[in-house]
Amino acid sequence: MDPRTAAQRFADTWQHGWSRHDVDSIAALYAPDAEHISMPFRPPHRGRGAIADYIRWSFEGESDPQVSFTTPVVDGDQAAIEFRVHATDNGAPVTLAGCVFARFGPDGLAVRTRDYWHTTEGHH
Repeated sequence: MDPRTAAQRFADTWQHGWSRHDVDSIAALYAPDAEHISMPFRPPHRGRGAIADYIRWSFEGESDPQVSFTTPVVDGDQAAIEFRVHATDNGAPVTLAGCVFARFGPDGLAVRTRDYWHTTEGHH
């Protein structure tokens, strides 16, 4: 699959999947042996199952997410995609803003991803 198409599919699926807390549709974007790093210095999540577990954990306590992902910036087999989420986290309004960097295999599945993000109180 063309990396630009894979990156747009990744962004669209994450946006819709996060809005619905649909872990299965998001996890299907990753190769079976993919690696994901969420924030620098955290240990990596290796394999689709571990990534799905991390995503499921991330959604705990969150409700009413309004999610947007930008158009991916693609170079070769890699993409950078910014995102922003307004949600309620354990009853309090929060905003999460960040960027995911993804590398795609020939089949269009993500083989390596890493995120940088920050959360703040309120909706900004």
